[in-house]
Amino acid sequence: MKKRGYVTFLAGDGDYVKGAVGLAKGLRKVKSAYQLVAAVLSDVPEEHRQILRMQGCAVREIEPVYPPENRVQFAMDYYVINYSKLRIWNFEEYSKMIYLDADTQVFENIDHLFDMAGGSFYAVMDCFCEKTWSHSRQHSVGYCQQCPEKVKWPSEEMGGPPPPLYFNAGMFLFEPSRLTAAALLQRLESTAPTPFAEQDLLNAYFGKMYKPIPLIYNLVLAMLWRHPENVELGEVKVVHYCAAGSKPWSYTGEGENMKREDIKLLVKKWWDIYDDESLDFKEEEAAEAFYMPSSSFAASKPEPHWLIHAGAPSAT
Repeated sequence: MKKRGYVTFLAGDGDYVKGAVGLAKGLRKVKSAYQLVAAVLSDVPEEHRQILRMQGCAVREIEPVYPPENRVQFAMDYYVINYSKLRIWNFEEYSKMIYLDADTQVFENIDHLFDMAGGSFYAVMDCFCEKTWSHSRQHSVGYCQQCPEKVKWPSEEMGGPPPPLYFNAGMFLFEPSRLTAAALLQRLESTAPTPFAEQDLLNAYFGKMYKPIPLIYNLVLAMLWRHPENVELGEVKVVHYCAAGSKPWSYTGEGENMKREDIKLLVKKWWDIYDDESLDFKEEEAAEAFYMPSSSFAASKPEPHWLIHAGAPSAT
């Protein structure tokens, strides 16, 4: 039977390997039943690969994916390498996988997400309020799907309803398929790259299959100051340290919003896991901890009560 698993992505010889190690230990702390796969590019040094293996990760080298030649300005320069994430759809020995960026941390068990009905793409809606979104129509009118009633979408002025719901690709539940992998690469070849790179591509491709899940499964830190009314920090299961200056392994407290007490708390929680030697991988635990078979997924299985069905929020 096919397996289930978590997967993250690494490129280069930088310190994101610390994020992947922290993530592996975090999954162990919450007693996840499934292994973390590290999809790495060829430029990830053997030393880093060995560190990952010693933390119980399965290391899989993947080929890089580059967008067509273009002059687009990515929201962040390093986003271009993230197209290589598309290779994880080739991991067909897994029935379902949960992708997690290396700058995320899991603070509560989320294995139950694997039991979601098949045939859909699950992720958390993004926030359009930060300046990295300044290129977008949403940002230009002050509209955000996280609070669509606060600033309503000006349908008449914009010539139509609000854009479709848009997810953050730092965490998502997906079903590996070589056919899907090939289709994604084909879409990339025929589509001009856009500022948010593979995240924009995935939203375009999976738009009709997308079903939002609660933000507790991918708390983008900007939500703490942009939409605090939507955040119950004590209920958050996955934190995404994507705000500038918030990476725990390089955190100094400098930068906008980085001196907030909630940010300091979340950085400390990450370090508490990373520094906990009792969470280091133990070989004797591997046999029972990893490669648990998938259960069958009934198409008629009822959806959780919190599942929001895809479709643009009403502008009225």
